[in-house]
Amino acid sequence: MIDRRVVLGGALSLIAAPLARAALPAIPPSRQLGFDVWRGTRKLGTHDLVFHPRPDGLQIDVAVDIAFRLGPITLYRYVHHASERWANGAVAEISSETDDNGTRHRVFGKRELPGLMIHPDGAAPYLAPPDALPATHWNHHELAGAWINTQSGELIRPRVAPPAPVIVQTAAGAPLRVRRYALSGPVRLDLWYDEADTWAGLSFVKGGGEVRYARRP
Repeated sequence: MIDRRVVLGGALSLIAAPLARAALPAIPPSRQLGFDVWRGTRKLGTHDLVFHPRPDGLQIDVAVDIAFRLGPITLYRYVHHASERWANGAVAEISSETDDNGTRHRVFGKRELPGLMIHPDGAAPYLAPPDALPATHWNHHELAGAWINTQSGELIRPRVAPPAPVIVQTAAGAPLRVRRYALSGPVRLDLWYDEADTWAGLSFVKGGGEVRYARRP
């Protein structure tokens, strides 16, 4: 699989409030996004997001559970939980806990007077740049700037190619028209967004096989 820190892993400074307000798109009407994670014909697990509107903004909870098994034996297990909170048009707080096959990681970020301070896993805190967003993928505006990796806290700046229209399949097997954004540099994957700019999935190649997120209805 691709480096989980890249796939899973924002902040906006106080001086970037207009950008922050513009960077919060509409949430899905169901207030949920769910994906089945596949490698070829084998289902590896799930990736789910739940959106909680708040009086002052929005909270997004993320849960990822992936396992690679050989028969009854689990060779690899990955569990990730993250929370992203927006208040008054800006990212106010992010937090995450990850169990990467027995190795645990924690990340925390909170808005302070200078901006949102990120406390990475095992590294010194830093002030996130104004164009950074959490790399939770639901917000298509993340394509325009830096990413905060929610597993490691690392700051990432992927290169994004112009979008290309393609047809992908949902988890139910239905065709879905999307825009595909090919990312390169420190991140190598394709991100898909539908015609409503809602996250529709992703794909990447690892070890000669394709790993694909198929969105559930």
